[in-house]
This record gives sequence, C-alpha cells and structure tokens, in this order.
Amino acid sequence: MTYKETLNWMFHQLPMYQQKGPDALKNKLDNIICFSEALGNPHQKFKSIHVAGTNGKGSSSHMLASILQEAGYKVGLYTSPHLKDFRERIKINGKTIDKSTVKHFIKAHKPFLEGNELSFFEMTVGMAFHFFAEEKVDIAVVEVGLGGRLDSTNIIVPEVSLITNIGLDHTQILGGTLEKIALEKAGIIKRNIPVVISERQTETETIFKLIAAQKNSEIVFADELPVKNYKTDLLGDYQQKNIQGVVATIKRLKSFKVENAHIKAGLKKCVYNTGLLGRWQILGEKPKIVCDTAHNKEGLSLVLEQIRKCESPRVHFVLGFVNDKALDDVLSLFPKNAEYYFVKPNVPRGLQAKDLKGYAGKFGLKGEISPSVKKGLEKALRNAKDDDLIYVGGSTFVVAEVV
Repeated sequence: MTYKETLNWMFHQLPMYQQKGPDALKNKLDNIICFSEALGNPHQKFKSIHVAGTNGKGSSSHMLASILQEAGYKVGLYTSPHLKDFRERIKINGKTIDKSTVKHFIKAHKPFLEGNELSFFEMTVGMAFHFFAEEKVDIAVVEVGLGGRLDSTNIIVPEVSLITNIGLDHTQILGGTLEKIALEKAGIIKRNIPVVISERQTETETIFKLIAAQKNSEIVFADELPVKNYKTDLLGDYQQKNIQGVVATIKRLKSFKVENAHIKAGLKKCVYNTGLLGRWQILGEKPKIVCDTAHNKEGLSLVLEQIRKCESPRVHFVLGFVNDKALDDVLSLFPKNAEYYFVKPNVPRGLQAKDLKGYAGKFGLKGEISPSVKKGLEKALRNAKDDDLIYVGGSTFVVAEVV
C-alpha cells in the first residue's frame, strides 16, 4: 500500500474515535498489552512523562517536549488528535515520523492488527512506542487520548505523571460529574511515581489525594507553588496555568538535567521546536483571524475571556461542533452581540450547521449557515472591518480546515 492507502485503511477499516465517537472505544487494555508484547514491549525501553487532563494536556505536552529538547535530550512526543496529517501524532525533536515508517509498520503488523481487531488508537500507540524505542529516545512525552485509566497509553510507567485539569467533556464515556471524570484521569497515577496537578479544584482534590495516597505517590498542586513569570510563544493568557504544571513536572524529573535557561527557552520556542498548531493561533491581521481547538465549557470559557480582552469593536464567530457535545453548557457562554457563521466540520460526527443554528437561537445567538468552514470564513472576511476579530473554532475539526 502507498502511504495514502495505508492511512485510508487505518482510518476507515478500523474504529477511530474522532470519526465514529464512543463506538470506537474498547474500554480495556487487553489489546494494547497483547500488541505491545508482540512488539517486544517497546514502552519498557524508554523513559516517559504521562500527561492527562480535560484541557491543556496538548499544550502542556508540547511545552514539556520543547523544554527537554532545549536541555539537549532526544525527545519523543505522542499527542492526539492531529489537525492536518496523521504524522503530527508521533514526533521526535519536532520532526514527524516518516511516511515510509508508518507504511512499513502497518504492512509488517497488518495480520496481527486485523486478526485482533485493534482500534485505530491502539495501533497508533503501538506504532509510536515502537518508533520511540527503535530511535532510542532519551524520554517521551505521552499524551493520554481519552480519560486515563483505560486509555491505551496507560501501559507506561512514567517518571512523572501530569494531570492538567478536570472539566465536563466526554461525559457519556467518562461520567457526568467532575468527580467521576477525575477518577478516570487519576488512573494514570502509578505506584511510587510523583503526580503533578496543574490546577487544584474543590470537586476533584480529594480524589487525587486519595488515589495518590493509595499508590504512595507524591502529589503536587502546581498552582500553589511559587513560579517565575515565564513567557511562552503559545498565545493566550490561559497558558499560564499550563506553564505552572509543566514547570512543576520538570522539577520532579530525576536523572535529567534541566536548567532554568532550558525552561525559559523551551517555553519561548515551543511552536518552533514542536510544530504545535491550533492554540490561539493567529491566521491573519486586519481583520485579526484567530483559531483555537478549545471545544468544551472550561476551554471555551478561557478562550472567550481572551476574546473579551481584545476589545474588538465586533467579533465574528465561525463556529462548528461535533454532535456529542453538551451544547446548552457551551452556547450559553457566547456573547449575543456578535456575528455568527454556523458550519459543519467535515467529519461524520460533525453537527449539521442548520441544527447548530437552531440550538444557538435558543441562546440569542444569531447568524447564517455556511456550506463549509472555508465558506464561513470567507463570509466573515467579507463582513468584517479591519479592526474586527474573526474567531474560528468550536471543534478541533473546524480548526483543522483552516490551519
């Protein structure tokens, strides 16, 4: 198979959460354990940091990788989902995995993958861990896909675990309360391994403390530690919360020498070092065009606060969601005195634009339907004045169509 044919096989023959939703989930680790054994347990051949959380885990993972790169280490980075190319998920020192490596890995293991009916995510985790082991990385930063306890990445025993924060997202899978979701995320806490919590939350604090005590793990709430005023090239004031967790995690890494100069440089060069996309990313000026992958109540609250601080005369929202979001919680956050362009992200789970317009109308949000994300942005550009702000978001898949 060609690289394109390989990806098509991966995406369409086997379940993939971002396309199919909950039906793609296996909710057990049997498959990844079995696959890892067939690969020679590559996850045991490199050191790692494990990152979970509702919001900020992607940004935090990239910050960690960038800092460690600045310190001179060979750093693997596994994140999800991707925006433009599958290979964004698997990187070493900012360079994506080769197309030929992806192709050859699938070809070599296709009988096993088909015979054991591995999910898209399971095979991708196996590919990443095998690649990191083969390339002999010094350390890998591994972002959880969904939840934590039953996530395929949860076969690693990291040097440090980081949990960014807890919000109401994927409630149909992880539970309908912050406490239930925290219990799933806390599943990455390993015995005698320190865990950093970026943000102390009243509803989840007790759960994290209890699990950490059961595992004899040191627990650190990073937002209560004195942290220097570090700056990052990841725009958005909300990144300050992520920085606190990242710095606390770096400080608890044993057998790695990371100096303050590495932290400063890594945070300032995160986009350059890792190629991160879609975090308060500025796409244009006059009018300013910004996109962000925030897609739940907590994440969008922070982004909308950032938009308010811009004090633009008029804000234009090119907005789309997938069909499993709690829209009542989300749409109530958006300002009524703005222009809206309702779109459907080009994935099977995408919410129809006309349905989104109907939901939005209940909250006094008025606008027009556009046949695609691109057309919605074009309409916004025609209507916006030079000092207005255009925001594109609501879903990772909306952002993927404009970056």
